[in-house]
Amino acid sequence: MQSQSSAKLQLALGTGAFALCFAVFGSMSAMMPIISKHMALTPVQKSIAIAIPVLLGSLGRIPLGILTDRFGGRIVFSLVMVFSIIPAFLMGGVSTYAQLLIYGFFIGIALASFSVGVAFVNGWYPPERQGFALGIYGAGNIGQSLAAYGSPVLAAAAGFKWGFWTFGVLLSIWLVIFASMARNAPGRGPAKSFAEIVRPLNDKRSWVLSLYYFLTFGGFVAMAVYLPTLLTEVFKLTPQDAGFRTAGFVVLATVLRPIGGVLADKIGGRAILKWVFPATAVMAIFLACPLMSTFTIGALGMAAAIGLGNGAVFKLVPEYFPKSVGGVTGLVGAAGGLGGFFPPLVLGVIKQQTGTFTYGFVLLSGFALVCLLVLLRGAGTRKIAEAATV
Repeated sequence: MQSQSSAKLQLALGTGAFALCFAVFGSMSAMMPIISKHMALTPVQKSIAIAIPVLLGSLGRIPLGILTDRFGGRIVFSLVMVFSIIPAFLMGGVSTYAQLLIYGFFIGIALASFSVGVAFVNGWYPPERQGFALGIYGAGNIGQSLAAYGSPVLAAAAGFKWGFWTFGVLLSIWLVIFASMARNAPGRGPAKSFAEIVRPLNDKRSWVLSLYYFLTFGGFVAMAVYLPTLLTEVFKLTPQDAGFRTAGFVVLATVLRPIGGVLADKIGGRAILKWVFPATAVMAIFLACPLMSTFTIGALGMAAAIGLGNGAVFKLVPEYFPKSVGGVTGLVGAAGGLGGFFPPLVLGVIKQQTGTFTYGFVLLSGFALVCLLVLLRGAGTRKIAEAATV
């Protein structure tokens, strides 16, 4: 009973930390329509500014996951929160495009926190409950929703700087709570060597999972950070209305993530992904249609599909690599983050060259079908291998 109580507490601490880190990260894209208007940014400049935080947030997941495997999540997560708070306060005083890019790059450390929490939480739960636990932890994505809706409202009510500072203050408070109450899972054993930690990265399954997460989580991040810009530019919504609709997208994807984890516990992550990939392809075509009705259907359907997919993919990580969750999570998480880095850049270039975002969503649909093909070919290869051993 004590062990279950401790596990729940650590899950709550990790989820809260991730949610507020994600809110700090999300405040950047949520405030972009306001920043863009004041700085008169071009579509490409906006896309670069939105994508820059995702770059550090993606690549930073690999070393942070490895460090968590070696030193434990308590100290690593605490340090990540410290280094997320600093750029959050600096963003409140941004006045030039160079500052926007520099501060934005470092605010990406908040997004990189994901791989730390996965390894931190995973150790507290047995294999049959890890899909549930990691699904709950992944629901910390709700922080993006808090920022998408809250930052523009706070900026309008209390001043521009509070669109960023509010979440910096909340994360500072949570840092104190986390540092005083968080504990690493028992039975971690001695620290592994670097070679032992990175060995699973040579396994092709880790790269296949990275491909899947590039689509599911990358699609989530890309939509979450770019929706405010899409909605204000294409449909001429106010920043507050665009933020509200973006928050709805994030909430739906976030709610379905733990459901995807629970379903993966019962029927397997691969079975979930067989439905997620074709559904994502169809919803991308709806997004390609420049009508509010079709775009709304596509956005909500996409949120549901990739939310389930995110939960399913991270059920497979501890299933395939039970002793190297942090390192593999770093790799897979980095791929997911990069999946959020490139689409805003591609959309910005496509918009500037063609005057429409349509072709970008067509590319997304095609990529989802590629993931489905890889999944089905993998299943076929496994069946052949099993038949050969009989």
